[in-house]
Order: sequence, then structure tokens, then C-alpha cells
Amino acid sequence: MVTAVPTPTLEILRPGIKAPVKETLLTPRFYTTDFDAIANMALELQEEEIQASLDELRADYNRYHFVRDEEFKQSWEHIDGETRLAFIDFLERSCTSEFSGFLLFKELSRQLKGRNPQLAEAFALLARDEARHAGFINKAMSDFGLSLDLKYLTQKRTYTFFPPEWVIYTVYLSEKIGYWRYILVYRHLEEHPEHRIYPLFRYFENWCQDENRHGDFFKALLRSQPNLWKTWQSRLWARFFLLTVFVTHTLTVFERSDFYKSIGMDARQYNVDVVRHTNETAARAFPEVLDTNHPQFFDRLEICSQANEKLTAIAQNNQPTVVKFFQKLPWIAQIVWNMLLIFLQKPINAEALRGQVH
Repeated sequence: MVTAVPTPTLEILRPGIKAPVKETLLTPRFYTTDFDAIANMALELQEEEIQASLDELRADYNRYHFVRDEEFKQSWEHIDGETRLAFIDFLERSCTSEFSGFLLFKELSRQLKGRNPQLAEAFALLARDEARHAGFINKAMSDFGLSLDLKYLTQKRTYTFFPPEWVIYTVYLSEKIGYWRYILVYRHLEEHPEHRIYPLFRYFENWCQDENRHGDFFKALLRSQPNLWKTWQSRLWARFFLLTVFVTHTLTVFERSDFYKSIGMDARQYNVDVVRHTNETAARAFPEVLDTNHPQFFDRLEICSQANEKLTAIAQNNQPTVVKFFQKLPWIAQIVWNMLLIFLQKPINAEALRGQVH
């Protein structure tokens, strides 16, 4: 049975501006990296692929896509209660995630300008897309009487340093899992238009193609660096980042089960479909992927989700901090243990699979 933690009430920063959601392991993070290392990367192994990705970004296929039409010009007061809160939470986290990508790509473009023109241009075009997405979602939030102060977010959020290798792994996976998240919702609502409660969902088909193109660019970057796919360390890192992305996705989807219910989707099946498709896609870039057909794979992900619900409940109780700390320990241990069990499952050799295809 899919359960959800109570949807939090809305906190207001000032009239019409929503206070940013409290930073947790599940909220979108803001990143910085070693810009010099990226500027000096050798790209010869994937020069044609990187140029092809750059040409795709230059084409800007969605230049005229994110334009609000007449359907937006109505009252949305009928979306109320828990559905309204869950939908605003979905919009906020999606906007924050897109804006986080914009900030990272914009800074990469600025830092690489004059040092690596090809990458500088590519990151500028990636930033263009992410800004467009974030702005469109933020405008959607305003239909519900709220929006995010993106300048405030820029100044107040904590920035996490990731080495370039980690950035490439995580952004590649973020873009590809984003593709599957958007396209599966779009396909579901195309078959069941009675559940399309808001016109934003009509934009998901073209939108997810931006995610796909971004992922293809980072795939080319990844494959241009042999240390990211040709070593035993890279095999471990690939499995680790797949695992963390899939655990985070599972926890987030189950937390938002009310939102998915509101659009007629089963959160559990949606999570399974997104994870499996993303894992299959990652096999085209990573040296190893996880075995999502293992009989206990999704059970262990869901155990992590159930433990996370317990942690959320503990965080919201009125016990002293030291008591909360000891209450959390067994549930943290349960998450770590089940993640370790998944990590130690026999992986799938993606390089061998590609060899069979070719």
C-alpha cells in the first residue's frame, strides 16, 4: 500500500511569494564545481557527437513552445485542499530543479568563455532551456496565487561542490530520468484526458525532448572521458549514482502519492516504470547498470521509502532534538542497509550489452 506523509502547509515569504521549501536530502540542490577542470577536458573521443549535440541545441526546437494559451486564462480555485497543496509542491520542486540547472549551466558558460568556446556555447544554450522551463513553471504557480522569488533562491540556497565527474554522472541521470518522468505523465494523460487537471501537462511532450537533448550532450561528455566508463572505479560510481537517483526518485514519488492520485496515476507503478526506463537508457552511456529485474530490487526501494516516512514523522514531532536523533537511527540504518543490498546485487554489464548490439 502506498502511503504519504502529511502535505505541509504553505509558508509565505511575503504576499504572493512562497517561502522556499526547507532544504532536505530530497529537495533539489544547487551545485558548483571545478570550472578549470571542465575547461581543460579533452573531448576528441566524442568530438563529432558533442558537435552534433551542440547543433541540436542551436536549433532551439522549443523556441515558440512555452507560450501560455487561452486555457490558462481561468480560475483554478476548483483545485483545492490536499490536491492544491500537492500540486503546488510539485510545481515548486520542479521549478527549483530547473532553476538549479540554469544557475550551474550559466556559471559554467561564463567561466569557460574564452577558454573553451564550444563548451561555453553549449552550456549557455542549456541554461537558456532551463531558464525557460523554470520561468514557465513559476508562471504556473502564479495561477495559484504564489510564485518563487528566484533571486532570493540564488542568494539563500546552499551550494554543494561536486567534482566534474560527479556533475557529469548526476546531470546526465537527472536529464534522462526527467525525460521519462515527463513523457510517462504525458502519455498517461493523453490516454486519460479527464485527469488532466491543468494545461501545463500538455507541454510535457516537447518539454521532455529538451531533457533528452540535454542528456545526450552529457552522454557525449561522459564518453569523451575514459576514466568515467573504462575503469573499475567508474563501474562502482555508475552503480552508486544510479542507486542514489533511484532511491531519491522513489522517496519523492511516494511522498507525492496524493499528487499522482489526483491525475489518475498509481505512484508505485509510475516509479517502477520511470526507474526501469531510466536504467535501460543509462546502459547506453554507463559501463554498468543495476538489475531492476532482481526480485527484491523494488521491494528494497520501497523499504527505504517507508523508513523515510518514519523519519519525516519524527522530524515533525515535539520531542527534544537528542531524543529525535536516537529515534531516527534505526530508520537511517534501514535505508543505508537496503541501499547497500541493492548496490551489492550483481550488476548488468552495459559494455557487453552494447557489444552484442553492434
